[in-house]
Amino acid sequence: MKQQFSIVIAGGGSTYTPGIVMMLLDNLDRFPIRTLKLYDNDADRQAVLGEALEITLKEKAPDIEYIYTTDPEEAFTDVDFCFAHIRTGKYKMRELDEKIPLKHGVVGQETCGPGGIAYGMRSIKDMIELIDLMEQYSPDCWMLNYSNPAAIVAEACRVLRTNSKVLNICDMPVGTLRRMSQIIGKTPQELDVRYFGLNHFGWWTSIKDKEGIEYLPQIKEYVKEHGYLTQIEVDTQHMDPSWQETHKKAKDLLAVDPRFLPNTYLKYYFYPDYVVGHSNPEYTRANEVMDGREKEVFSTAREIVEKGTSEGIEFSIGSHATFIVDLARAIAYNTHERMVMIVENNGSIANFDNDAMVEIPCIVGADGPEPLSQGKIPDFERALMYQQVTVEKLVVQAYIEGSYQKLWQALTLSKTVPSAKVAKEILDDLIEANQAYWPELK
Repeated sequence: MKQQFSIVIAGGGSTYTPGIVMMLLDNLDRFPIRTLKLYDNDADRQAVLGEALEITLKEKAPDIEYIYTTDPEEAFTDVDFCFAHIRTGKYKMRELDEKIPLKHGVVGQETCGPGGIAYGMRSIKDMIELIDLMEQYSPDCWMLNYSNPAAIVAEACRVLRTNSKVLNICDMPVGTLRRMSQIIGKTPQELDVRYFGLNHFGWWTSIKDKEGIEYLPQIKEYVKEHGYLTQIEVDTQHMDPSWQETHKKAKDLLAVDPRFLPNTYLKYYFYPDYVVGHSNPEYTRANEVMDGREKEVFSTAREIVEKGTSEGIEFSIGSHATFIVDLARAIAYNTHERMVMIVENNGSIANFDNDAMVEIPCIVGADGPEPLSQGKIPDFERALMYQQVTVEKLVVQAYIEGSYQKLWQALTLSKTVPSAKVAKEILDDLIEANQAYWPELK
C-alpha cells in the first residue's frame, strides 16, 4: 500500500481552503492522505468552512481522519506537509493596504508598492511563528508556503529561518502558463519554461514543448494584440473585470521589452500612473473579492451545513490549488518535477546577487528545489530587479531592527512611489493603520 500523508492547512479559514481540499480529494490516487487538519487563529471564521468540509469529507473520503482546530499542538503534531496561506489582518487590512496609498495618488495593491510593504510587515511575525510551531511538533515536516506577499515572506524566511524546510511558491506563473498554453492549443503539462525574476516581477525567455519546439514568438504575436486574455478564461474562470483588464495590459508591458514575455504584475511598476488613474479609491480589489469570492465561498459552506450534505453543491477549484499537489508529490516521491519557485539565487542568475530571493525554474525532489541556471540577464531587467529586491531586503531589515528609517527608504526606493516626501506621508498613515500588527518603529 502506498504511503499516506498527513497535511495541515495553515489558514484554514481562507477562501482558498475549500478549493485546496477539493483538489486534494481529486488527486488521492496520486497523493494519498491519511490525515487532513485545518488550523487558523480565527475560530469563528474557520468553523464555517471547517464544518462544511467535514460533511464533504465524510461523504467523499470517509477514511481520511479530519479535524479543524485553533490548537497549535493538535494541528502540527504528526504532519508531513504544512500548506501555508495566511492573511494577517484579513481583508479589512488588505482594503487599507490598497486605499491608503491611493489617497496619496500612489498604486494601491496587495503585493506591490506600499500595500505590499505594509502586508509584508504584518506577515513576517505570523510566518515565523508557523515555522517554529511546525518544527517544534513535526521536525521533518515541509512547509509549502504560498502566502503573500511571497517576495518579502521568502526574504524573511531566508534571513530569520535559514535552515528551515520552507518552499516558497506562487501561482502567478502557473496561471499565466495556463493562458499561454490556451493560446497555442497545448496543456501546461506539455510545456517547459525558462523564466527569471523576483516574485510578481519577472519575464519568460522560452516556452517549449517536450519535442523542443519554441512557442515564444507565436505567443508574443498574440500578446501584442490581446495581452494574456483568452476567451476560454473569460468563459470558464468567471474572471473579475479587474483581472481581465490586468491580463489585457500585458500587451503594453511586452512593448517595453519585446524580447521576453512579462509577468502581469509589472504593470504596477511600468505604468503606475495608468493604474492609479484606473483605480477607484472607494472600491478596490479587496472590495471586489469581499463582494465576490468571499461571499460565494462562505455561502456555499453555509448551504452545505444547513442541508447537512454536499450533494449537488460544489466548491470550485481555482488555479491557486492545482500546482500544490505537484509540489508535495515532488518532495514525497522524488519526482524531479520542474517548477518555477522562489529560491536563493546562489549564481543561478550569473550577474545578480547570490543572496537575492529570485523566482526561477527548479527541479524539485526529495531534498527540495535545485535551481536551474539562467545565465546572465540584460541590464534593463537586472537594474529593475536590483531596485525591487533592495526594497524587499530593506523591509525585512526594518522589521528586524524596528527601523522607521529603513522602512522609509524601502518606500522611497519603490518604483511605484514618486518621492521621499510622498513615501513618508504614506508610511505615517500605514503606521497608524497597522498599530496592532507591526513592531514599533523608531
